Amino acid sequence: MADYTFYTNPKSRGQIARWALHEAGTDYDHVIVEYGPNQPEAFVKANPMRKFPTLVHHHADDNGGVHDHVVTEAAAICHYLAEMHPDAALLPDTHEKADYFRYLFFAAGPVEQAVVANSMGWSAGDDPQKQGMLGYGSFDRMVDTFEAMLTGRDYVCGDRFTMADVYVGSHVDWGMQFGSLPKRDVFEAYADRLKQRGAYQAAKKVDADLIAQREAANA
Repeated sequence: MADYTFYTNPKSRGQIARWALHEAGTDYDHVIVEYGPNQPEAFVKANPMRKFPTLVHHHADDNGGVHDHVVTEAAAICHYLAEMHPDAALLPDTHEKADYFRYLFFAAGPVEQAVVANSMGWSAGDDPQKQGMLGYGSFDRMVDTFEAMLTGRDYVCGDRFTMADVYVGSHVDWGMQFGSLPKRDVFEAYADRLKQRGAYQAAKKVDADLIAQREAANA
């Protein structure tokens, strides 16, 4: 049995977790799950929300036993893998932790919410009270803040790649590809740097091949 069972769909946020799995150098098996009601019982049991990605860590203890630990939410999966595989050097050093966690949760909160709301056509308008309730103010404020946060650095923690870049970078990468973020020089340069990583390329190839196989089967 592999160390991890990874439930995903190639056209989902599961692409984030797959990249993280490759960066951490893990041994994993994937289970491709389709959208809809006919999903594997083990997947639904692990995550009743039926969301991708879902990761099950088959963790061995010191007595030879194996315990299954379920991790959901892409940002949590990224950091969990960095913690479980410290030799991959993806965790922040002490002086990097403030940026690491700030950017990781900024992407998981304001960026994710603002992008989805904008794509749905939802807006609080100019009402400051409603903007405060949203948690990100406005889409334009989020974008400007995000750009400022990434300006003057190669990665989240400065000049060193960490696991936070997998999650933060995925939002920027998708934003540049699909237009969910405006094309700005800082975003494009950051996304281009991430695309040069071997783990990024290997993970993306797996999902691209799965998508191509599906499309060929349905042709």
